[in-house]
Amino acid sequence: MFFSGDPTSRKRVALGGRSSKERDTQKLMEQTRMERDRRLWQRKQNAAAIIIQKCFRGRKAAKAERAKVREQFLSRYGSYCQNTDRRCFCEDSDYLRQLFFFFNARNAGDYTVLVETCRGMLNLVQDNVNIVSLFAGVDYLAVHALVDHRVKNLAYICILSLYQNRSRFRQQLLVPDAESVMQSTVLLEAVAALIDPKLPWACKTVSYICHRNVFALFREIVLAERENVKTSSSTGKQSGVEHILGFMISHTGQNSCTCPNVDPQFSFSSQMLTVPFLWKFFPSLKGVFSTLGLSQHYIHQMSLCLQNHANLLPGDISAEYPGYACLLGNILEAAGVTLSQPACPFEMAIDLAAVTTFLLEALPPIKSSTQKAKEDAAMIEEDADSGDDIQIALDEDLERQIISSIDSRFMLQLKCVMLQINILFGGISSVGDDRSVVAIGAACAFLHVTFNTLPIERIMTVLAYRTELVRVLWEFMKNCHDNKRWSSLPEHLSLVPGDAPGWLLPLAVFCPVYKHMLMIVDNEEFYEQERPLSLRDIRSLIVILRQALWQLLWVSPTHPNASAKTALRGNTSKQNPYEFVKNKVSIVASELLSQLQDWNNRREFAPPSDFHADGVDDFFISQAVIDGTKANEIMKLAPFLIPFTSRVKIFNSQLVAIKQRHGPHGVFARNRFRIRRDHILEDAYNQMSALSEEDLRGLIRVTFVNELGVEEAGIDGGGIFKDFMENITRAAFDVQYGLFKETVDHLLYPNPGSGLIHEQHLQFFHFLGSLLAKAMFEGILVDIPFATFFLSKLKQKFNYLNDLPSLDPELYRHLIFLKHYQGDIAGLELYFVIVNNEYGEQTEEELLPGGRNLRVTNENVITFIHLVSNHRLNFQIRQQSSHFLRGFQQLIQKDWIDMFNEHELQLLISGSLESLDVDDLLTHANYAGGYHKVSNNYN
Repeated sequence: MFFSGDPTSRKRVALGGRSSKERDTQKLMEQTRMERDRRLWQRKQNAAAIIIQKCFRGRKAAKAERAKVREQFLSRYGSYCQNTDRRCFCEDSDYLRQLFFFFNARNAGDYTVLVETCRGMLNLVQDNVNIVSLFAGVDYLAVHALVDHRVKNLAYICILSLYQNRSRFRQQLLVPDAESVMQSTVLLEAVAALIDPKLPWACKTVSYICHRNVFALFREIVLAERENVKTSSSTGKQSGVEHILGFMISHTGQNSCTCPNVDPQFSFSSQMLTVPFLWKFFPSLKGVFSTLGLSQHYIHQMSLCLQNHANLLPGDISAEYPGYACLLGNILEAAGVTLSQPACPFEMAIDLAAVTTFLLEALPPIKSSTQKAKEDAAMIEEDADSGDDIQIALDEDLERQIISSIDSRFMLQLKCVMLQINILFGGISSVGDDRSVVAIGAACAFLHVTFNTLPIERIMTVLAYRTELVRVLWEFMKNCHDNKRWSSLPEHLSLVPGDAPGWLLPLAVFCPVYKHMLMIVDNEEFYEQERPLSLRDIRSLIVILRQALWQLLWVSPTHPNASAKTALRGNTSKQNPYEFVKNKVSIVASELLSQLQDWNNRREFAPPSDFHADGVDDFFISQAVIDGTKANEIMKLAPFLIPFTSRVKIFNSQLVAIKQRHGPHGVFARNRFRIRRDHILEDAYNQMSALSEEDLRGLIRVTFVNELGVEEAGIDGGGIFKDFMENITRAAFDVQYGLFKETVDHLLYPNPGSGLIHEQHLQFFHFLGSLLAKAMFEGILVDIPFATFFLSKLKQKFNYLNDLPSLDPELYRHLIFLKHYQGDIAGLELYFVIVNNEYGEQTEEELLPGGRNLRVTNENVITFIHLVSNHRLNFQIRQQSSHFLRGFQQLIQKDWIDMFNEHELQLLISGSLESLDVDDLLTHANYAGGYHKVSNNYN
């Protein structure tokens, strides 16, 4: 292209239809707008950063700023808000914004301003001023964000002020008819007015104050006032706190509620239901909570939290009021009202069972009247002052609330659950599949916690005789044992970790139920009919129990420095439920295995070695004599796991340690007595009955005096005392003396009529107990064959029907005849009385109060049989046995005797009845002094 001579540029035409300059201008404007917005946002960020720095980083500056705003506020509105009107609450007023900025609940002036502000708001509402219009004007939707913010903050600082100043409001906050002029009443009424469910901001306000943990604040308010509120109001009026709580919990549980879920840790259930006797303070609130929809909502929320293993409860008020127990009491009390309603949903009943099961599992055992009676009959109450069984118990009123809440409605629900379990068990076709494992886990979890809370007699008979629980659990355990593979129970059902031993929870349920059955079953049923389990199955059960106990107590003990029973008496609310189950299984399995050993002693069906653990060695024996060691705890809880000869070594080492502690000589060696041979018992009683425990442990020297009054020659180096012990025991325990009687097998037991012969018979029994203990202490064997049921008294055990044959076989046969009698027992004209015949004197005693008029029937015959057995085996000889035991325990500690069963104890007293094994003696003889072994071959 060449120069044409025209200096002007030729106009360019854009074929796109629009000028490029226009596009550039549009782009430039957009960039400019974005840059302007960016600078504006940057200025806002800087301004916000300055505000944050002033408010949160500059404490002094913030304090000064608040003081400045407070001074401006007071100068404008007055110290008592005397210069305020309704315009102060409207959306364009700075009144509430300034109040929120400088307000401090602990500042008396600020608190007065808040009270007067609330008083002014309430006065306006009482003057028929619409509260929505008061805060929002004519258009709430246009300013709802600002109004909601102010309302929820005002409600919160009112509650916070009540909490911070709760010490000033003694006997005011929970009073239903408190005067409206009181400052606390003004604040409570203001909060109630602000969270009225009819108001448009109610949902957001309730949600906000819930997230600010106001339930915890109310909890502290109620706890501060609970000592001043002794009884609930009977006027039907509500206190301000009760009114507010009613609004809050009813709003949260409604379907129309759109506020987000509150953190369970700050919920009404966790904070308020853990207040002791909550319904006593708020009786109307109990009715609100017990409505079906509301209680179902809260119970379901609690069950979800339990499934997640969340620890949501606040700290315990005291040891007598643990949070879980207070929560349980309040839930059960309200559940009684809920369950009585005809339309109670099944899902709620399931959630309620899950929650109460979890809480009941944490409770310490509550003794029933029957258990206390057994303790009295077994004479354990003498040790109550020893301090061994001291535990921190629940408050009596709290315990009474829990027990009384488990009424007939709860038992009806329990019966339904038991029916479901029975149907479930009946539908299991094969043990070991997934379905059976789930069923076992669910049933065992429920029954385990039930055994630890409810009086066990109320359900044991149902489980033992109206369900197949024992048979199904045994088949499950036997199948797993035979296959050497224990199925893990579902963790969410069984309350134990998934890696826990599969036998743990089934044994926790099986052992107490089967133990209860063994107390009722008679010898014919057990040995001949082999009910409820065959003798072959029982041998397998012994192996399972033995292995489980050894695993729990020695291989992987839960509490190496405390016994299982001591661990159970601890604060179970802070204890791992898994560890609690392990401790419980250690106890019930030990009790069952001990009971099976008693059955084996009556008639042997298994060799004694079946009860012995495989891991007992010299190290175990050396540890067993040291208090606090695992081996020592095993000796206390399950001594039958250790062979008899090893336990004898431990027993002898304990005696040696006691003797060495006092030394072979000293002041105790000066106890010397002159005893006439023809008055050996009287002289010994008169001279030795007053000896103290320390005197009995020391050396005792005896000089015999013949019938002429001359001392017999000789120095007592131990042999004369041994001769004395043999003679005095032979005389004292002679049935002709009247203190003891013989069974048909010529075994001795205390004479129930000893008081008719000897006026001081009880003192004699105390003396004889100390004599027997002295013989055992010195290692002197005495030929005194005691009856087994009396030896049980030395172990402080309770005798049952199965022990009766050793005392009165004929009476036992008659009772068994009654037990299996097919006709109408009422026609036999038997009553709840028993006739005692001692030395020709007949006396009639009632087995129950009013027993002379109570006829024995088919329904109560089992009770009659066991009452008769108890009377003969326990009640008749209770005083004689108690005094004998007191004398015996002066030298022989209870822990030492508990290492042995009754048959082994007889061996310690009298020695073995077996003949001497000469070949064994020759094999193990040690020769010295020139003597040597001679060959048996004389040919």
